[in-house]
Amino acid sequence: MSATKEKKLITLPEVQKLLGGLNAETADQIQRRTLDYVSKFSKTSAEESEKIRERLVSEAKLSEREAVEITNIIPKSKEELRVFTSGWKKLLPEDIMDKILEILNI
Repeated sequence: MSATKEKKLITLPEVQKLLGGLNAETADQIQRRTLDYVSKFSKTSAEESEKIRERLVSEAKLSEREAVEITNIIPKSKEELRVFTSGWKKLLPEDIMDKILEILNI
């Protein structure tokens, strides 16, 4: 009988926190590359990204996937936000975009 693995969406800073405890000598190439990537592109701490994600879901009514994507990117303007949300195949109302940007300016 095989155990089922639970899938959980996490932000880049959370990945960095998880991989931060790896021993560079024993880590495989994928782990080292992933750690290098998230170290370069994480824009907040794991704790702050978790708070942002939770607020985006509860206050801006985004899905978990959308909240993780926005938390990874941290857009600074409505124009940047529109670029990333255009792939979601839904238009965000102005008040929701304002709320998202307010949350990201913590």
